[in-house]
Amino acid sequence: MPADQNPHHANDASPSPPGRWTDLDQPSASGPAGTARPAPETAQGGAVGWRGTSLRRLVGRRDRTDGDRDFLRFWGATTVSQFGSQVSTLALPLLAAVTLDATPGQMGLLVAAERLPALLLGLGAGVWVDRHRRRPLLVAADLGRTGLLGLVPLLALLGGLSMEVLYAIAFCAGTLTLVFDVAYVAYLPTIVPRDRLAGSNARLEASASVAQASGPGIAGVLVALAGPAVAVAVDAASYLASARLIRRITVPEASPPTPPPGARSGLRGIAREVAGGLGLLLRDPLLRPITLCSTTTALFGYAFLAVYVLFMTRDLHLGPAPIGAILACGGVGALGGAVLAGRAGTRLGVGPAMIWAQVVCALASALVPAAILAPAVAVPMLAAAEAIQYGTLALYNVLQLTLRQARVPEAALGRVTASHRTLVAGSIPIGGLLGGWLGDRIGLGPTLVVTIAGFALAALWVVPSPLRHLRTVADAAVGSERVPGEPHAAAAVADPSRQT
Repeated sequence: MPADQNPHHANDASPSPPGRWTDLDQPSASGPAGTARPAPETAQGGAVGWRGTSLRRLVGRRDRTDGDRDFLRFWGATTVSQFGSQVSTLALPLLAAVTLDATPGQMGLLVAAERLPALLLGLGAGVWVDRHRRRPLLVAADLGRTGLLGLVPLLALLGGLSMEVLYAIAFCAGTLTLVFDVAYVAYLPTIVPRDRLAGSNARLEASASVAQASGPGIAGVLVALAGPAVAVAVDAASYLASARLIRRITVPEASPPTPPPGARSGLRGIAREVAGGLGLLLRDPLLRPITLCSTTTALFGYAFLAVYVLFMTRDLHLGPAPIGAILACGGVGALGGAVLAGRAGTRLGVGPAMIWAQVVCALASALVPAAILAPAVAVPMLAAAEAIQYGTLALYNVLQLTLRQARVPEAALGRVTASHRTLVAGSIPIGGLLGGWLGDRIGLGPTLVVTIAGFALAALWVVPSPLRHLRTVADAAVGSERVPGEPHAAAAVADPSRQT
């Protein structure tokens, strides 16, 4: 498992893979100008938007999405910023450790400063995104991060850098990353028609996988050649490039709907809108199990990560080289899962494919503690587990994100996305503490067994749910009545005046 993260994703310095356990992290029935969109096209096999997600078409010219210049700009922007984020994930801690001689406690505070915005401001960020056009927010977030990270090498050169300054920069940059990540998910349906949404998510997930797999190595070389301060400057430049690409997107974006008088006023209005986003996640028969599954997976995933490296070094006596090779397999698996998501959704059905992904992930995790019984083949066992886990979770991420984008009205998508991210982010520190506590008390191997039971519990949220009957994204789209016995709560969330 590679080191951490994120969502492009600001989403750290402890072992935690970006996008793996976290955002496990949209179109509406109306187009950019509020006009009705045509009914989504149905690909062969009945699934919406799954064409063009084979590896050949992922980068080929034949796919219709590849001809969409706005999406290509968006894709390019997020890819550039993801690689830049991987550089800072390594460079900032190294800068603190080498240049400022940071203590372990200070390193922990630096990581916490970057994560705190997701917990403290996540729900409010969703309301903010839904009240504004998304493209200006994306550009502003990128430019803000350019300025903040650009201060780091400048202050280092002038001798004015301190840990307190790094804390402030990390917190502010984490806040802007939170806004970007929420707006990014909510903005995609504006520039991509519903019938191409799944393929677009697969491309974005594939880019994230490549960045996660190769970014740390590139960052290591850059830090070794130019130093951590220059590496942070490269990340700042990547955000500037991302902002320029997003500004060139030409598709018109509708203004957010104007709520009834009084709906936007004060903290009560914000709280009401936040409750609407949370309510959709917790009441909707399709989104509720997905949210609970993702949160449970993140909880036990970070408990797993808390002891994983110690298990490899102390119990299996593996050195840096084999551990690095094992972790690299995760990126390869994630790329494969993103590429195969469309085919799995078509052949198995969207809901069953998500369920099977979680089940297979839990089963593959059992290879890790089992490696202690066969030390001669421990490395291939762990490599296989890493690739399968990353692959199945990438596949699950593409499908669940596409489903959420299709199910939630565009006017509520920021709040729903922020609510999902906040619940998942809240489970991360709990999971890390749980893994460390269990590791001290029952040992590393038994702790891994407990986490595998947790992965099985995560799968149980989705196995008996209506997802098992969901064949296509169109069946769950806004306004659809195709899921039996399903009260569609999304419309009430989009309009605060309809909430009770």
